[in-house]
Amino acid sequence: MRRLEGSLAGIAWMMAATLVFVTQDATSRVLLQSYPVAEVAWARFTIHTLLAAAVVLVRAPALLRASRPGWQVVRSFLLFGVSMLMMVALQLMPFMDIAAIVAVTPVLVTALSVPLLGETVGWRRWLGVLVGLAGAMMVAGPASTAFRWVVAVPLLIALTNALYQIVTRKLGPEDHPLTTSVYTALVGAVGTTLFLPLVWVTPDAAGWVLMLVLGLAGTLSHYCMIRAYTAATASVVAPFGYMTLVWAAGYSLLLFAEIPGTMTIAGSLVIAASGLYILYRERKVKGGG
Repeated sequence: MRRLEGSLAGIAWMMAATLVFVTQDATSRVLLQSYPVAEVAWARFTIHTLLAAAVVLVRAPALLRASRPGWQVVRSFLLFGVSMLMMVALQLMPFMDIAAIVAVTPVLVTALSVPLLGETVGWRRWLGVLVGLAGAMMVAGPASTAFRWVVAVPLLIALTNALYQIVTRKLGPEDHPLTTSVYTALVGAVGTTLFLPLVWVTPDAAGWVLMLVLGLAGTLSHYCMIRAYTAATASVVAPFGYMTLVWAAGYSLLLFAEIPGTMTIAGSLVIAASGLYILYRERKVKGGG
């Protein structure tokens, strides 16, 4: 019963995380129409760091001390890479196409959980991994003119994001979620601040509000993910990352007037189906079926 409650809590936290993640990406895309990448990234990371540090200082200053600071820094570097690559992709590709390809992340988490977390994955789940990758290729298009070099950007995001989630899982039992939340954006905050004077464009009132929303979303999304991977195993939680496809489709239509193409929808369904099958097999194996 306790394991079931933990799994349900982890799933709920992951579903919340996906909604806030997509909100964060949509806000970034709006800001990137008026402000340079480095400035938008600075707002995202710095506000996140300040908010998380303020909460920890008020609640329990001792939580600023990490038990595994090296892994915390590695995790922060991975997030910095994911975020910068995402901002590049947002300037080059339709919103839903990016979300569909990045949605292969849970499939990669399942694959990487074997060598990096020591989890067991049977041949049926490996088949699900391959099907998920095939779905990503459907969204990307055939290897001719449609498969442009820019498709490599969301694929690299998915791989980096999978590594980020694996490290999150490793840190889950070691550090308090608030501790991890403080370190999450630290590398990005320091790195973007160094470049900020070179690109600064003074925001108007709407720009400041959107930057604050971006920072809040960044803080909340990663806190939800940390809680998800603390409550349940990666193989249970990761497949529910496919909810990003639902939220992304909504934002594409409402904010950007972008209608997903047939192959984007088909590939998204294949990716989601592969992830759900992986989850089904994981539960069946643990249940002795």
